[in-house]
Formats: sequence, C-alpha cells, structure tokens
Amino acid sequence: MRSAHRVETVRTAERTLMAQLPDGALMQRAAAGLAAACAATLPHVYGSRIVLLTGSGDNGGDTLYAGARLAKRGAGVTAVLLNPTRTHPEALKALLRTGGTTTTPTAQTTPALIDRADLILDGIVGIGGKGGLRPEAAPLAELAAASPATVVSVDLPSGIEPDTGEVNGPAIHADLTVTFGTHKPGLLIDPAREHAGSVRLIDIGLASALPTTADLESLQHADVAALLPHPSQESDKYRRGVVGIAAGSAHYPGAAVLAVAGALRGGAGAVRYVGPAADAVLARFPETLVSDRGPRRAGRVQAWVTGPGAGDDAAPVAEALSTDVPVLLDADGLRLADRDTVRARTAPTLMTPHAGEAAALLGVSREEVESARLTAVRDLARDYHATVLLKGSTTLIATPDDDTPVRVNPTGTPWLATAGSGDVLSGLAGSLLAAGLAPLDAASAAAYLHGLAGRYAANGAPTSAQDVAEAIPAAWRDITKA
Repeated sequence: MRSAHRVETVRTAERTLMAQLPDGALMQRAAAGLAAACAATLPHVYGSRIVLLTGSGDNGGDTLYAGARLAKRGAGVTAVLLNPTRTHPEALKALLRTGGTTTTPTAQTTPALIDRADLILDGIVGIGGKGGLRPEAAPLAELAAASPATVVSVDLPSGIEPDTGEVNGPAIHADLTVTFGTHKPGLLIDPAREHAGSVRLIDIGLASALPTTADLESLQHADVAALLPHPSQESDKYRRGVVGIAAGSAHYPGAAVLAVAGALRGGAGAVRYVGPAADAVLARFPETLVSDRGPRRAGRVQAWVTGPGAGDDAAPVAEALSTDVPVLLDADGLRLADRDTVRARTAPTLMTPHAGEAAALLGVSREEVESARLTAVRDLARDYHATVLLKGSTTLIATPDDDTPVRVNPTGTPWLATAGSGDVLSGLAGSLLAAGLAPLDAASAAAYLHGLAGRYAANGAPTSAQDVAEAIPAAWRDITKA
C-alpha cells in the first residue's frame, strides 16, 4: 500500500528524526537517493549536462547536494539560483567544490542553458510552496517544458499544492518526481498528479517517525486481493451475497443490463432485478432473479444498487433507502435521493458520483470539483453521512470520518470514459457490498478491479462498457494470483 501524509505531518516527523541524527544527515540521505535516481535516467552521467533550478531552503539544499554528487561523477552541473542570498550555504559550497557552476536567471542566457541540458532538476519550491510559481520562477517552468531534457522534480513538482493536488497557477511538468520518506497527497491526486510524471519514493528512514494512519492510501494488488471474497466449500448463493439492482427505465434499459453485468462479474451469488428493463436483463442474463414488486418486496438481498438509468422515477430509490441493508446510489439515484433520508439511515450508504453529479449535490461548479477533488469528496461524505466514491481521472473514496484515510485508486484509465462504464462499476461495487465488505473496502476493491478491467479490455484501443464488464474476471484472477 502506498501511503501519503500532509505537509504538517511530514515536517513533524522530519523534526523528530533529525533530533536523532547528526546535523545534515537527513538531507544527505535525500540527496544520495535523488542523485541515484537522476543518474538512472541518463545514458551516462559522465559528460552529461545538468541544470539545477534552485530555490531557497531545504528543497534547494537537496538539489544542490545531489548536483554535487553528479558533478563528482563527471557531469557538467550548473545551478540557476533564484534567490542567491537565501541559497542553502553548505550545499552551495559542496556544489562549487566539485566543479559545479552557478548563474542567475536571465532572459539572455537561461533559455539556451536549459535547451542544451540533458537533465533538469526542479528544486524551485519544496513542500511549503503555495499558490503556483511566483512570476520570477514561472518562465523557468515554461522553458523546462519546451526543453528536450528529462525533467526531475525534487520531492514534488514546484507549483502544485502538496496537500490537496490542486494546481492554482504555473507549475513544473516533470517526467519523474523523486519524493522522500512518504508520498505527498498532491502526487496521487489530479490535476497535480499529471504534473508529477512517474513517482519514485526514496526511503530516508522517516517511516518510524510517521503516524501509523496516513492521510491518503493507494491500494496495490496484494491489498485488494486481501479484500476480495472467496467462496468456501460451505458457500451457497446467500453466503456469497445476493445483490438487488433497482435500475433502468424504458428509455435506458441498457443501464440495468450493464449494472447486472457488473454485479455478476463481481462474484455475487445471485442478482435480483427490479425495474422496467426485465426483458432486456433476462435476454442477456437468464440467471437473474426478476421481480416487479419493488425493492422492499423483491425477496432477500444483502445490498441494493439503485439509480442507473432510472430517469425520473424516484419510488425505487426511496424504497431501497428504506431498507436495512447497504445501498449504493449512482447516476439518477443521486439526484432522486432525499438528502435527509440518506443522512438518517442506520445501514451503510455508498454514493458513486462523477464530477458533474458531485457538483450538483454540492451546489458548486464542475470545474470546482475537478480542480479540488479531495475537498469535494470529503465535503460530500460529511454532508450525506455516507461513503463517497468520486469517479474521474483520479477516483477518490472518502468516509464521513475525517480520521479515516481517503483512498486513491491507481488503476484508472481514460478508456473507461465510455457510456455505461459507471453502471458496470455500480453493479460490481454492489456485489462486494452484498458479500459483506464495508463500503470503503467495497468501493476501493471495485474501483481497482474496474480500472484494471478497463485496461485489459482496451489494450490501447477503443472499448465499450460491456467489454469492461467481461474483463473483470481476468482482472480478479491476476489480482488474486499476485
């Protein structure tokens, strides 16, 4: 599992660790790891041309010390000092002792220097930066973006918001970000994540000083494998979980078919369908148990999925919410559900909006949600007393409890941006709820499987929601074999 911690937490841990180490030891650990990561990006270090974009403070110190190590190996290293009077003095001396040179940014010389570089090391701003790059630094980001050189950011791309993933001004676009001790939330959440490129975590011994509970978590194969249910010899369809699907309408029967597809591929022991698309569902999945009596009288279920393709029929949504089993609200169900009813439920509720739906629920613009995804998912979870899976370029899952880490799904792919893909996800997550997983775990495992299935189905080519559903078993097998 990848864990991410906020700036305040990281700084506290660094102070704790530095009190136990000789002066400068922590910075030297970071510089050593940074230099090694930079060297790995180059065909050869000797004779390469390296430009350090160097700000003040410890981030600039890491950059200069790493530059000194690369200069010792024969690289030509030039540090562009944005604030010479506040440059880390000892690190600057180390660079100069190894043959490195310095300059300040000028319109006459800096563009050519950056354009000739093989590697650009971004050490402009550290984890204390806020609000995008300052006017004197912004041109360097533009020059780095236009350069053919590999751009490596130190700890995080300069200009992004480290705690939220927001980008509120000019920022570096890195090919690689080398971060120290722990991930920072901004490295995992879009739009900042797109600025980070590949991310490499360097162990500097910080783990022992960090709290055991992170601010963000990103599950990996082994974590998801541990969550997925496995039938035993004594299992029957009820022990495996029966999920109810109250979805679809005369106008949108396909939403019901796709939600049932996701539920069946998600390991449900049985699927009960309630709604006007019964004929379409049975034609595709004859094993489905169909009822026309509404969610409360449809028969035994362990979870309900309601909303996909529902149109304006609020009755099935209200009925599902009145039951005492977990309920997943998606698509039209999010709009039709009464907020106070959701808040008052004693059984769990899982909501799965995309950015536009989240914006409508929060009363803000879609752009606000997309630019501040972490804030949006936390606000929705608190407002509705529900677990919320916010779909998008970075899928985030939050609970109403602020002390529970938000989870970030790492398997998303743009190929999932296709009609009906969300319906498949809702059925898949619903089946995991019916199997007994807590909403946070069901949403996390479903998002992970869904993203992986999207990659498998597409394989670099256009795909459909039905293709994604059919690829879920392959994703499940690979996760559990890992």
